Amino acid sequence: MELIRQPVFLLLMTAAACFEVFLACIYYFSFGDEPKLIKNSALAVMFLAGLFGAVISASSSVGREIRTGTALAVLSKPVGRAQFLLAKYLGLAGALTVLTYVNCIAVLLATRMSFDTYGDIDWPGLGIFAGGIVLAYGIAGFSNFFLHRTFVSDAVFGVVFFISLGFFILQFIQRNAGNMMGSYTGIDWRVIPASFLILLALLILAALALTCSTRLDTIPTLAVCSGLFLVGLISDYFLGTRASQGSWWASVLYTVTPNWQLFWMADVLEGDKAIPLAYLGKAIGYAAAYIGAVLAVALALFEDRELN
Repeated sequence: MELIRQPVFLLLMTAAACFEVFLACIYYFSFGDEPKLIKNSALAVMFLAGLFGAVISASSSVGREIRTGTALAVLSKPVGRAQFLLAKYLGLAGALTVLTYVNCIAVLLATRMSFDTYGDIDWPGLGIFAGGIVLAYGIAGFSNFFLHRTFVSDAVFGVVFFISLGFFILQFIQRNAGNMMGSYTGIDWRVIPASFLILLALLILAALALTCSTRLDTIPTLAVCSGLFLVGLISDYFLGTRASQGSWWASVLYTVTPNWQLFWMADVLEGDKAIPLAYLGKAIGYAAAYIGAVLAVALALFEDRELN
C-alpha cells in the first residue's frame, strides 16, 4: 500500500500501458510482420517499466526509510532486521505484480489491436481502453475531493479494475480484420506465460535493487541495476561461450550474473510454438534460488548498517 501510493508508480504504470497500446495504433508498413513487431516492442516496454519500477520502489521502501529514520523507529520495536527486510521485499513483489498485470492486459490488448498495411485501428478496443483509464482517474478524483481518500491508490486500483473489465467486454466484440493478411491471428494468449517469465525477472531485479538500496541512494541504485541488466543481456555471448570451453573464471561470472535471456521468450512468440510448463518450472526454480542468494547478501549488508 505504501508503494502504490507513490505518484511515480501510478505514472509509470499508466504511461507504460498507454504506450504499449499506442504501439498497436501505428502504421508500420513492415510487410505483414506488424503483429510480431508490436509484441516484441510491447514486451520490451513491460520489461523496462518493471526495471524502473523495481528500482524506484526499492529505494522508496528501504533507502528513504533509512534516511528519514523510520526504519530505526520500526526496528526499535520487537521486529528483527531479517523480518523487516523480507517484509519490504514481499511488499515490493506485490507492487511489481500489480504493475506487470496491468502491462500484461495492455500487451494482450495490443495483440488484438495490431494490424498490417491493409488493416485499420481497432477503434472499439482503443475507446474502451482509453475510457477505462479516464474513468479510473475520474473516480479517484471524485473520491479524493468528496471522500478525502488517497487519490493515487484509488487510481491504481481503478486502473486495474477498469482495464480488466474493459478487456473482458472486448471478448464479446468482434475485431474487424478487414483485408488484413494471414499474419493477424487475434489475441495471442501466449503473452501470459511470457509476461509471467518477465515478472520472475523483475522479482530478481527487485531483490538486486533492495540489496543496493540498503547502502546506496536512488540514482546509484538505478545505475547499478541498469549495469547488471545490460551485463545480464550479453552474458550468454561473452561469458557463456567461454564457460562452455572450460574457463573457470567465466563459469563463476556466468553463474553469478543474472541471465535475463532465460526470461525473454519473445522469439518463441514469433512462430507457432508454445512455452512449455516444464520450462516455466525451471525458470521458477532459477528465480527462487537467485532471489534467495541475493536476499541473503542484502541481509548481511543490512545487519551491520548504522541506522542513526
